[in-house]
Amino acid sequence: MGSIVKFARSNGHDAEPVARTVIRKANAVWLGAARACSGTISIGSAAPVEKPFTFATYFESGQRSDPEELLAAAHVGCFIMNLAVSLRTAGYKATDLSAEAVLTLEPDGPGQRISCSALTVRARVPGITKAEFDAIAWYAVHAGTISKVLRAQITLDAKLI
Repeated sequence: MGSIVKFARSNGHDAEPVARTVIRKANAVWLGAARACSGTISIGSAAPVEKPFTFATYFESGQRSDPEELLAAAHVGCFIMNLAVSLRTAGYKATDLSAEAVLTLEPDGPGQRISCSALTVRARVPGITKAEFDAIAWYAVHAGTISKVLRAQITLDAKLI
């Protein structure tokens, strides 16, 4: 069973914890060899989305389309959902949340590794203090499934707007 931290608030509002096993899947197809290769990554089972990528988009062009980009999207998506739920659990209602994840890849032996995921969030949350917001935002980082799977430093730049 999972657990959820309940943030103390004078209005007594608490959310019910959700703890269950969930299975998600993705598929990849890669055709060809060397620079002539290309492939697709398919995500989602209810409304599948295909993301094409090639050797050039992965290694050469400034317009990257690759698995690491999808991992950054997964990390920021997971984080912002956790933040919204955590704020609500604490009795706050965000009127504006926006976030970005930037992954840093470094050489590691024969390949590369993700050394850092830098999260940036900007939020408008009526009635919250900066200290409360920072604590809840860090909780959302550490509670996230993608944060837990990354073996990288995770930084957070959280600002109220």
